[in-house]
Amino acid sequence: MKFAITQMAMSPDYEENIAKADAILASAKKDGADCVLLPELFEYPYFCKREDYRYFDLAEDFLDSKTLVHYQKLAIELGLVLPISFFEKAPTCYFNSLALIDRDGEIKGLYRKSHIPTGEGYEEKFYFTPGNTGISPIASSAGKLGIGICWDQWFPETSRILALSGADILMFPTAIGSEPVTGKDSRKHWQNAMIGSSAQNVMPLLASNRIGKEDDMGATVTFFGHSFATNQYGEVIAEMDENTEGYRIVEYDFDALRKERTTWGVFRDRRTDLYHDLLLVDPRLGR
Repeated sequence: MKFAITQMAMSPDYEENIAKADAILASAKKDGADCVLLPELFEYPYFCKREDYRYFDLAEDFLDSKTLVHYQKLAIELGLVLPISFFEKAPTCYFNSLALIDRDGEIKGLYRKSHIPTGEGYEEKFYFTPGNTGISPIASSAGKLGIGICWDQWFPETSRILALSGADILMFPTAIGSEPVTGKDSRKHWQNAMIGSSAQNVMPLLASNRIGKEDDMGATVTFFGHSFATNQYGEVIAEMDENTEGYRIVEYDFDALRKERTTWGVFRDRRTDLYHDLLLVDPRLGR
């Protein structure tokens, strides 16, 4: 299977962003891609930089989403598997979500972001309820796709659960850039966190980020791009820079990778009888 990582800068114009994403998808398909991963919430600028009730109007119902209908049609037209990130409106709350659309246009599954960050420039807790879909791979014609969304990638439990549940690959649409408070460049830390998950689970990983400087009500974030893909050893085999839009394609043999995972003992030698403390807030208190 051939997969494509992508990155792009977003404008305030929804139609412009959709058209740009569509062009990237079409080009990646011409280069042989079977599945293309777009960045997190690519339909708009990253609106979570500030708390503003007006942005709730951007959300769409999963059952009545113009974005998803559009990409269902495009998936059929291009013959692509499309994990589509979108701002979801449910009856009583809102989620940072992803719908996996197969090449026949069928939505194979819905994932709602589990870990929700908050902080200067990344005020997601104001907008999103923590996901209630659980963490499990979604089966598609491109394999069993282990999908998380951005902040999920920092928690090794996410990737391990996906691997234990039979994922063939780990995939993380992302929106991350400059850190307004600390001023640190978190790019390498961001990549290293996922590289570790890839290596520990003997599983390839894709991350697609956005690029460009975005400013909203005095909050400025410069997204650092560097979308990348690893092999099963956590080695980076494709990486983009900080300011180029487009895609890179990588190819994996999932049958061979499943056999290779069997030869390693990382799943055989797990000691689940010792991991109870992972479920505790404060192991010292036993709860």
